[in-house]
Amino acid sequence: MAARSISTGAITFGLVTVPVRVYPALSGSAGISFHLLHATDHERLRQQYVCPKDGEVVPRSEMVKGYEYAKGHYAVFSDKELKALDQQATQGIEITEFVPQDAVDPVYYERSYYLGPDKGGDKAFALLGAAMTAMELVALARYAARGKDYLVLLRPYDGRMVMHQLYHSDEIREVAEVPAASRPANPAELKLARQLVEQITSTRFQPERYEDEVRARVKKLIQQKVKGKDISAAAPAPARGGKVVDLMEALKASLERKGKAAARSAAAGRATRRRKAS
Repeated sequence: MAARSISTGAITFGLVTVPVRVYPALSGSAGISFHLLHATDHERLRQQYVCPKDGEVVPRSEMVKGYEYAKGHYAVFSDKELKALDQQATQGIEITEFVPQDAVDPVYYERSYYLGPDKGGDKAFALLGAAMTAMELVALARYAARGKDYLVLLRPYDGRMVMHQLYHSDEIREVAEVPAASRPANPAELKLARQLVEQITSTRFQPERYEDEVRARVKKLIQQKVKGKDISAAAPAPARGGKVVDLMEALKASLERKGKAAARSAAAGRATRRRKAS
């Protein structure tokens, strides 16, 4: 089924305007959610807002928004004032600069959207994507939509583009706040670690290899519950990791285990090929 766009816009840089459509990159049906019900009759509960001062339930018609500028003190804003605070939603995606493909650390990525050309924009869209691909560049841009000003990154992708919404610099915690490893690796340890890494290195990312095992298990249990079966907690999984007493011995043991697993996999492959040949 063809994807539905959630909005339209235009990429601009210099005097060039490229009309585009914005599409969600995530599937909305992937998550599993539960609702709060009344235990006695299984009716779905409604959320209410209660004033802690007088205990009264407050209807939405009596709610206002306020900004806490000091503990317990609020500046109250009317709907008209709130609208004045919003960024004008021009839907424009204004490119401010092009940077190398690896210039933006993934820690800045918040969420992603797909971009495709809108009517009349095919040629310009394809040309921009081809130029960025040939020059190995991505674009940083400002996107004004939904009353906000977003920092985004545009990346060519298989004839389309991906628009990554980015965090701003003041939203990212300084990495210096996190303790760093203080013990350097010696050459022997590094050699063993490289061998271990090489054993499980692939040339490309294959996302289909990675299923959300927890979600699959929960779905299976939910279906059992729907059919009237009781479900019980699974046995606790064995603890992973632990204190590394001897790093060299741990690396050697990991290499040996990976080697045996690879040998079993190769033997199984050869047996399968023999069965097919016979």
